[in-house]
Amino acid sequence: MPSILYLSFLFLFTSSCLSVPLSGNPSSNAVHNLHRRCGPVAEFYNQKASDWNANNLDGWLDTWWATHQTDIAANSKGFAGAFGRWAVGNPDWSCRDDGSSSNCDFDICNDDILNAKGNETRQAYYVMESVNRLHSYFAGLSQAFQTASIAAALSKDSWATMFYKDKDVKSVTALKEVLNVATTVIGIGAAFAALAPAGVGIGVGAAGALFSGAVGAAIPLLGTHQDDTLQKSADLGGILGNIVLEAMKGFISANNILMHGDSFENTGDIRAYLKDGLFLNFGGVDKVAVIEKMNAMLLGQAVNALWRTQKVFIMGGGACGDNQGIGSGPQEIGVCLDGKAWYLYWWEEPDGIRLSKHRYGWTSAPMGADQLGQGDFAGVTVADVIASSLSAHTVANHTYTPTTALARAHDAIASGRGINPGAAWEGVFTIPVCDVGWAVAGDIAEKAYILQPLGEDYRPRWCGPVCGGDAGATRAWIEAAGMAGFESPREECEDEDDVGY
Repeated sequence: MPSILYLSFLFLFTSSCLSVPLSGNPSSNAVHNLHRRCGPVAEFYNQKASDWNANNLDGWLDTWWATHQTDIAANSKGFAGAFGRWAVGNPDWSCRDDGSSSNCDFDICNDDILNAKGNETRQAYYVMESVNRLHSYFAGLSQAFQTASIAAALSKDSWATMFYKDKDVKSVTALKEVLNVATTVIGIGAAFAALAPAGVGIGVGAAGALFSGAVGAAIPLLGTHQDDTLQKSADLGGILGNIVLEAMKGFISANNILMHGDSFENTGDIRAYLKDGLFLNFGGVDKVAVIEKMNAMLLGQAVNALWRTQKVFIMGGGACGDNQGIGSGPQEIGVCLDGKAWYLYWWEEPDGIRLSKHRYGWTSAPMGADQLGQGDFAGVTVADVIASSLSAHTVANHTYTPTTALARAHDAIASGRGINPGAAWEGVFTIPVCDVGWAVAGDIAEKAYILQPLGEDYRPRWCGPVCGGDAGATRAWIEAAGMAGFESPREECEDEDDVGY
């Protein structure tokens, strides 16, 4: 009697021989068998996103849409039901997000109606496959936008005091900045969820619609929170969490609106979302990646909002390692980018009146900087703070606003350059930047003290237009960093009333 092990091996071997590959390079016999079993539609399996444009699916779907308006209007399921009836004889193919796990399923193998479409079999299959995968995208996106870790990091009673010295801070403006940029972050997350599996340049038209639709869905949710203060937001994490969750509920509506054939948030109907074949072979939402990216960006925005209410700034622009005659920055809170050294500072002021040289304070690391890169804030690092701020400074100097962030994010997505969200994304941080690299070869008094280490025993001296050798740029930076009229950095200059700021 054959052993159980032998029978198991025989079963597995026989099964593998009888199976039909749907990927790779199947043999001609396998293709023939598959075609015989499933019909002409089998020729179009293993589709790629590029097949959509190669076969002019956008134009074909526009024509189908125009000639089937009566069918769409007559079907209670709208577009999806009308297309399902035309393609596979199923008028109940709704793809709605209504609790059903099967209302978007279809069996394309050996479907008599689909295979009888002749030259339109390919198009019918591609559209049904794309609609089905768009439906799975919305389902995955709703699951991915979880906010538990955001709430855990920001709901703690100590979160505001971790990054801000005054525990009684009540900055409505700071909170509004966080909330306004949160809408852009939600849009970036929605586009990233679709683009990450597709790659650079694939389906950028549809990704632009996803971004705009997400932003449009999130904006109305801000109104109920705009008057909250940061102090109320020892539960800021809860506020952000609610906004994100409410926005994702909006995506359930988006799915249903689009499947019915209607326009969502003025971004167009479902054709705008299927454009260029973004979802033709969509492999699903990488939920872990989306959660990590979203959390990092929202946490970064919250920290940035608090630091922007304090004297926090970035200086640098000289060679990595310093020793160029303009002082040496704090290596423990600096970063080398493209051969240039940049340092993150906070000008800390004493709690009470002092009569010593410390009466105007000294430079320290910003409050909470030592918490970055670990625990709840593992996704945000000092390097991210500096890289993001430098990018924002390059674009708009010290005037990078939520409106700028929205426009720039849309351009990045629509351009097809690809996106890599996270705390280093341009504009997540907008800490004021001063480039002092010019002073290496330039002439400015006390330039050996422009950059200094941290601590009470060191204090920078800015005895002239330290930022780029430009008095106007230096004044703008001083004001952006909250140091207008501040005496300390010029107190020890020979002519402190004539330093240009």
